[in-house]
Amino acid sequence: MKNRKLIVIPIMILVAGAAMWMLNKDYQQIDLMIRLMIAAGAALLSGVISYFLFKPEKEEQ
Repeated sequence: MKNRKLIVIPIMILVAGAAMWMLNKDYQQIDLMIRLMIAAGAALLSGVISYFLFKPEKEEQ
């Protein structure tokens, strides 16, 4: 479980940063709070998806 968190948290940070950059660049007419909520939602969704996709491999015996 700890190994997955080491992958998930940086992915969430990168997605939030990229979302804020894109929203600030292309959609400046949207309020800052709405842009923050969109970026937080994108980060949360990507974190959940990557958490389930990066399951640890089971060792074969």
